[in-house]
Amino acid sequence: MIKSNLSSLIVKKDVLALLNDFAKATDSQFTIEDIEGQILFGTAVDISAIAYPIEFSGELIGRVHSSQQAAGVVAILIYALKQESEKKNLAHELLERYQEIDLLHDISIQVTASLNLRQVSRLLIQEAGQLIPSTGGAILLLNKKTNIFETLAEIGANSYLQHPIKLGEGIIGDIVQMGRGEIINNIVSYPRFIGEQKQFNSLICVPLNVEERVVGAIIIGSETAINYTNRDLKLLSILAMQAGVAIEKALLYEQSCEAAKIAQIQAQQLQTTLHELQQTQAQLIQSEKMSSLGQLVAGIAHEINNPVNFISGNISHAQQYVDDLLRLVHIYQDNCEYIPEIHDLTEEIDLDFLSKDLPKLIGSMSLGIKRVREIVVSLRNFSRTEQAQMTVADIHEGIDSTLLILNNRLKTSCGKLGIEVIKNYDVLPLVECYPSQLNQVFMNIIANAIDALDGQEKEGIITISTSLENGKILTNSPYIVVRIQDNGSGMSQDVRDRLFEPFFTTKPIGKGTGLGMPICRKIIEKHNGKIECFSEPGQGTTFCIQIPITARKNADLPKKMLNKGSFTFQPPINTVGAPIPTTVVNGTPVTVFTPAT
Repeated sequence: MIKSNLSSLIVKKDVLALLNDFAKATDSQFTIEDIEGQILFGTAVDISAIAYPIEFSGELIGRVHSSQQAAGVVAILIYALKQESEKKNLAHELLERYQEIDLLHDISIQVTASLNLRQVSRLLIQEAGQLIPSTGGAILLLNKKTNIFETLAEIGANSYLQHPIKLGEGIIGDIVQMGRGEIINNIVSYPRFIGEQKQFNSLICVPLNVEERVVGAIIIGSETAINYTNRDLKLLSILAMQAGVAIEKALLYEQSCEAAKIAQIQAQQLQTTLHELQQTQAQLIQSEKMSSLGQLVAGIAHEINNPVNFISGNISHAQQYVDDLLRLVHIYQDNCEYIPEIHDLTEEIDLDFLSKDLPKLIGSMSLGIKRVREIVVSLRNFSRTEQAQMTVADIHEGIDSTLLILNNRLKTSCGKLGIEVIKNYDVLPLVECYPSQLNQVFMNIIANAIDALDGQEKEGIITISTSLENGKILTNSPYIVVRIQDNGSGMSQDVRDRLFEPFFTTKPIGKGTGLGMPICRKIIEKHNGKIECFSEPGQGTTFCIQIPITARKNADLPKKMLNKGSFTFQPPINTVGAPIPTTVVNGTPVTVFTPAT
């Protein structure tokens, strides 16, 4: 067989081409002969040529006669032999699999065509005996009342059930009670072995399941020692599935009412799965839109930042130049003689007003550039590229960036009252999180609050409070709390109950997708946090977000930072709108945010 393998390999076109190419590349001649000396390739070479043995699978199958320069041809032949052997093994395995699939297909058809449980069981155990080496086997059915196995069908000279087997007793009862198939190649060594059961030296037992309930077992065994493999277990498991189907059909045939109920449950599960798939698809689309928007915003912020830096870097010099020129003009005015033309021009351009207004103009330009830079920083913070791992971030920075982006919606406009934002910030450490995802949460909640306040007659107020808590609500470690409250019309119990339900929205068609709040909840849960909504009709709405601080990123924080009782309040820098001094409301420091106009 080995000889024919070498000879059949040499005549293959691709191998011949490879050998010829090798001979040309090395400019050498060589001869390949089999173990009997028959030349398979090349012509006889000089007797001084070196003979290289060709060994495959531990056996000598031929020789290569060549110079040392062409010694590599042996490696080429061995590699080709390995490839050929692997192809044949794969083809053999595929043929076996095909035969098994064909047989299982026939079994499936016969099982489907019959409602006779014993007939189907007899067919299955006979086929199992053909597929798996054995001297006997049986399909057993568990009596639910007595917990004793009864024989449905068996093969072999001796009956396996010479003694009653009870669930949880002996080898079979133990395996079925555990609920998983098992191979036992030495029954005597099995911990639950009972001497009377030794009809087999080796066996495979697989429980039969119907609707996740064990109803019996299928057994194949041999009186002589056999090393059963996982392949045998897999085949028997497939037959066990067929037996389970047959038992299920019999039960369904006898209990039609129960079958209808099961079908209804399965239909509901399919509907739920379809609904979940639709939700997932919509959320993926929404996430992709947010990602694209973030990239667009980041690009715009970068492009704006370049000219802003140029202007910002030169405006201080322009201020200095203006001051120097005005000082020079005043010196000329004080020390030069009266010239009518200069006097007339001074009156015409109102030099006194220009001298006072020009520095103010430069100052307002400086403030404007500072404002633009703050906007760019906020845009970049809000749309920062998400990283694969969590990073530490300032929660207040994320909230402020969100407020800046929504600033235009907070301002007073024609027929619309402005919305006042009150920020009550506590002192917080950096939090380990996905910053851009939390920014998306803040954006959704604050934008919803603005929507709720639009059109109401009274002035809208949004209050944002942060604090650091230390308790066991989420974990044993400290966690931050962000509360976003509005004085809108609130919501009913029905709306609150469906608030985090995908595709649920109270907004007009085209204005809301119903995905904002479900995405918020998924993001907070991804941070091992918690989000709650408190609202009553006419009482406004409060969202409470709790996010833990992981010790790994904050292990070096002073202990006093984790103890709320020792906080010293430091008012945050109001980077959006006109800065207003911190005030005290009911003993609590409060920073009031006024939208820029």
